[in-house]
Amino acid sequence: MRTRTWVPVAFLVLATGCGPCGYNRIVNEEQQVEAAWSQVENQLQRRADLIPNLVEVVKGYAKHEKGVFDDIANARAAMMGASARADKIQTANQFTDAISRMISITESYPQLKADANFQRLMDELAGTENRLAVERKRYNESVQQYNTDVRGIPGVWWARIGGFASQKDYFKAEAGAKAVPKVSFQ
Repeated sequence: MRTRTWVPVAFLVLATGCGPCGYNRIVNEEQQVEAAWSQVENQLQRRADLIPNLVEVVKGYAKHEKGVFDDIANARAAMMGASARADKIQTANQFTDAISRMISITESYPQLKADANFQRLMDELAGTENRLAVERKRYNESVQQYNTDVRGIPGVWWARIGGFASQKDYFKAEAGAKAVPKVSFQ
């Protein structure tokens, strides 16, 4: 008879001790997972927006500077290959014009920009990938906490009662993720 009296009391104490705090904890952990995933998506969007634009900027500067140096090289080659005096004068003038453009660019831009833009591109690539790695790690940590809680007791009970997913998916690298990403300027 005594056990029958203690069973409901023990159940009531157990339910009170694990009650709302268990459910609220799972709600909180699920929200942490969602917030962490939102940050991963933010970083993915940042990468999708930023990197192609930086690549185009670098391509534009590289073409501009490449054009100046190509003009100088072509004018010099033409000057060196000219045999007639009129041709030598004409090619020397072309060479002088090309050098004048280069001097004008270097006066306007003491440090040619492509090198700095390539460095900025590389810095942004590294920074973006680092930010993304940090957010993926935070997401996976949140998923680990959630999954651990909803698979353990009493979390599994509260998860079933509250209709929560039994587990959340981890962010995993795809099969080809070990390959070095290719940045092309073509």
